[in-house]
Amino acid sequence: MATLTVNAQPATVAVPVYIDLDDITQQNDSVLVLKEISKNGAVEVPCQVEQNYHRFLWWMLTPQTSSSKRTFTLSAEKNRQRQQSPLQVEDDSALVIKAYNKNVLQYNYRMHYPPAGVDTAFKRSGFIHPLWSPAGNVLTQINPKDHYHHVGIWNPWTHVLYKGKEVDFWNLGDKKGTVRFAGFINKDAGAVYAGFRALQNHIAFNIPQQGDESIAMNEVWDVRVYNTGKHVWLVDFTSTLNNAEDDTITLEQYRYGGFGFRAAPDWNDNNSKVLTSEGKTRKDADSSVARWCTVDGDMKQGHSGIEFMSYPTNYNFPEPIRVWPEKMNGRGDVFFSFSPTKTKSWELQPGKNNVLKYRMLVYDGTITAREAEAIWKAFAQPPAISIQKNK
Repeated sequence: MATLTVNAQPATVAVPVYIDLDDITQQNDSVLVLKEISKNGAVEVPCQVEQNYHRFLWWMLTPQTSSSKRTFTLSAEKNRQRQQSPLQVEDDSALVIKAYNKNVLQYNYRMHYPPAGVDTAFKRSGFIHPLWSPAGNVLTQINPKDHYHHVGIWNPWTHVLYKGKEVDFWNLGDKKGTVRFAGFINKDAGAVYAGFRALQNHIAFNIPQQGDESIAMNEVWDVRVYNTGKHVWLVDFTSTLNNAEDDTITLEQYRYGGFGFRAAPDWNDNNSKVLTSEGKTRKDADSSVARWCTVDGDMKQGHSGIEFMSYPTNYNFPEPIRVWPEKMNGRGDVFFSFSPTKTKSWELQPGKNNVLKYRMLVYDGTITAREAEAIWKAFAQPPAISIQKNK
């Protein structure tokens, strides 16, 4: 039905690409076959169709050492067997995404309570923990004694002006607000990606009156884990914020808030490191701006880490970051956050979606700054794809 030519760039990790399928065919998804054509012949490539306002065809570009044009053909074959998926979404008491029978991440949608004896104001739902490395190391932690409101990977806001009052959705102990899971929109698992979309409510306390609770903002999390093989994980995290009522909401300037990561207690100043796209390290990364940031260190099963990537359309890109000082809590505990409102406020207008897109590369061992930059470029500047429709 079509020949697809991809201007692929050098990469050490497989990266996802997609095309608008409705521009090519109205054939049923089940009959579609994608093959890569090279001098060695034609090889079938796993693909997956995303059903949305348009249908999008997704597949993974395998790593390559140099730039090249890669050719794919899209055709239809009836009576095809269903493609086997190495990715799964399992849901018992929490939603777990797996790749090749290994845990990748867990989304906690049920209410989680802090340890016994701690104020239950710190209860929360709608966050990621654990995040595992391919070797099985747990990279996140929740409810540490120094900050009970830290919950793995989460995305609340600190100083928020709502109906003329200031609400804090981050510091739960202030009892001004919280974030709660409200329901799943969908769950997907296929040959290219597995993930979910979930609705979360940002709840303001004592507004409009004492004892009241009101939904200030609705947030949709779109989380995807891509099929990059058994040795590295690639995770997309997209947050879409929308005002729940016809009022302007201001995310006020503050030194932290937004996409947060609290690292596992394994890491300290002696066995971990931070590197940003601008060459900053833990000594000077805080309050700088970055396109990406790597955080890695020694763990129980070797050395593991994460590259956090920000998308160019995000508010206040390149985004300010929050990195804890080297001797935090006396041992150098690790915290990282993309904080777009760190240097200026963000006014959210009613009736408008406000989108933040991030990608995480989760790895064992280390990666170089050059590798990190190439992986970010594949996220921020996806390969161009030309389409030739066949008669």
